Amino acid sequence: MNIMLFHSTHGLRPAVREAADRLRAAGHEVWTPDLFEGRTFDSVEEGMAFEDGVGKDELLKRAVLAAAPYSERGLVYAGFSLGASIAQTLALGDDKARGLLLLHGTSDIAPGVHVDDLPVQLHVAEPDPFETDDWLSAWYLQMGRIGADVEVYRYAGAGHLYTDPGLPDYDAEAAEATWRVALGFLENL
Repeated sequence: MNIMLFHSTHGLRPAVREAADRLRAAGHEVWTPDLFEGRTFDSVEEGMAFEDGVGKDELLKRAVLAAAPYSERGLVYAGFSLGASIAQTLALGDDKARGLLLLHGTSDIAPGVHVDDLPVQLHVAEPDPFETDDWLSAWYLQMGRIGADVEVYRYAGAGHLYTDPGLPDYDAEAAEATWRVALGFLENL
């Protein structure tokens, strides 16, 4: 698979590069665009302040420009938290998208979007302050209505960005379970 992997609001941290290496070791081609142009942040608050300064539209523009040279190949869009939100937006707008792998995040769904059985897998903490139960229920139903084939995996007690070993949210057991399931998902696309 050709995978476009987007980073979280912490920026293109070592954990994102390690995730890309893990995916490459499983036989996938992976790109990790740096939407923050080299900036990384230790706290969510710092990252969100930077994100707000750049603006959502500019970040989406950067993501589209990063994906455009490869989209004809049929990309799997993937991302961590903010990156998952961006990946979802791009995948739902790309009729050649092969799949969508969401780690720690989702996004609003634009009106009028429809996909034909797009495989989607979401991995998220339970509870997650950024992905509440009510939000996830509504998101899941809406994704189904637009034609996505969605699987949701919840990890009780894990922190929001539990796959990043460099952050306090890290949960080794939940991270390994996530990667085991995600790699199976990608293998079957």
